[in-house]
Amino acid sequence: MCRSLQADRNMSWTDRYWVKASLWIIIFSYVGNYFWTHYFFTVLGASYTFPSWKMNNVPHTTFLLTHVCFLFYHVSSNMTLRRLRHSIAHLPEKVQWTFEAAWILALSYFIAYLETLAISNFPYYSFVDRASMYKVGSLFYAIYFIVSFPMFLRIDEKPGNPWDLPRVAIDALGAAMLVTIILDLWRIFLGPIVPIPDSQQCLQPGLPWFPGRSEQR
Repeated sequence: MCRSLQADRNMSWTDRYWVKASLWIIIFSYVGNYFWTHYFFTVLGASYTFPSWKMNNVPHTTFLLTHVCFLFYHVSSNMTLRRLRHSIAHLPEKVQWTFEAAWILALSYFIAYLETLAISNFPYYSFVDRASMYKVGSLFYAIYFIVSFPMFLRIDEKPGNPWDLPRVAIDALGAAMLVTIILDLWRIFLGPIVPIPDSQQCLQPGLPWFPGRSEQR
């Protein structure tokens, strides 16, 4: 939903779209860093080596950077999805769903691949196999956006149905849980995309950050 800056100024800060969008992304990106980064370690063979204070073995810096990047990705996704919906509004509903699903899949993979490629020369973020990370790892990463792009679009999208902050928070947590389930299904049924040292593998049922996972193998 587009609003003028003047209209936003006349609203309570809790009703402003940018506040709701930021809250959604803060929650989603926090879960992504705190939990899903471990899937990059145990499934994709990625690792961070730069010195930093860490939370759950994830550098604090990445929490801040992810918020900025994800907010940009999702705002861009909203713009393209609205444009697409306007362009195909005359088509049958099932065809519209097909076009929209295809676009979300394509955009999600493109953004995941582009980010992976963009940070390829960062010396403190390494992969076991770069080629596999670009091709298959980008698909794994795209799962984030396949779920989040259509869900984020729903915030205040329907005229006369504004969201409050609790609804925004619950929606972001719901999206995060769905992504977690899909990522863990990949980990259990497909496993790592590259050979990973035994100390990093986690093929048994259960989430990869649970204590004692190595002893359960």
